[in-house]
Amino acid sequence: MIKKAVIPAAGLGTRFLPATKAQPKEMLPIIDTPTIQYVVQEAVNSGIEDILIISGKGKRAIEDHFDHNYELEERLQQKDEALYQEISRLSDMANIYFIRQKEIVGLGDAIRYACQHTGNEPFAVLLGDTIIDSVIPVTQQLMDMYEQYHASIIAVETVPADKVNRYGIVGGKKISDSILQLDQFVEKPSVDQAPSNLAIAGRYILTPEIFKALDETPKGKNNELQLTDALLSLLKREKIYSHTFEGKRYDIGNKLDFLKTNVEFALKRQEFADPFFKFLQEIVASHKPPKD
Repeated sequence: MIKKAVIPAAGLGTRFLPATKAQPKEMLPIIDTPTIQYVVQEAVNSGIEDILIISGKGKRAIEDHFDHNYELEERLQQKDEALYQEISRLSDMANIYFIRQKEIVGLGDAIRYACQHTGNEPFAVLLGDTIIDSVIPVTQQLMDMYEQYHASIIAVETVPADKVNRYGIVGGKKISDSILQLDQFVEKPSVDQAPSNLAIAGRYILTPEIFKALDETPKGKNNELQLTDALLSLLKREKIYSHTFEGKRYDIGNKLDFLKTNVEFALKRQEFADPFFKFLQEIVASHKPPKD
């Protein structure tokens, strides 16, 4: 059974500057909820209560968000009981621990910091800037698969062929409509070099053997240790599977997708849906394309 989750959240967030100069990109809100709160909630909804967040310099706001703010909570308790309950529960969602990545040199390096915390157990990895909306949490879907295969499981999604060069792409032997036994990981391939159109989607179950693979993997471009390269090394030791998950992924890593995510989530909120939809209709009706 998977008991622990690791959330890498140490990236610099340069694509959101200047907003991320003094705040973590993972704290950018989808309406009124920080992105990373959705990620933590997914882990909790999957039955995981032990979470390690890999943070970095300038990420203190993440720690503060999941800590008590007694002065604020006392005032809310006197004025708004529902909001008080919502805010106070943040510190009780899970047992959340933090460790700082000393140097930002790749996702693989960040995961190495979890070695002592996870020990000799398999663990979940959820990227801190990726939200996935699904009926069954994607991490739970992967955990269920792990119980069957007892191997590392990678969440993937189908992407258009002309966009495979934006993602890490997997290839392998088809086990079922949603499962592959993997034999290839290719980082941002051209269309003609892509083994499939299945893109790695920011959710993993990893066995403890990943740490040996990371130790053996040399740093690559920009002196970064990439998880994808370590997974290729892990393939020499044990089987790895992919699961095409049920749900929709929201990548908060770029500004346009961030804007789209806010719009979609606003339309799902009962208090906003109707007036916001009418507003969008008015905007579309009055919109004039910019002149060339």
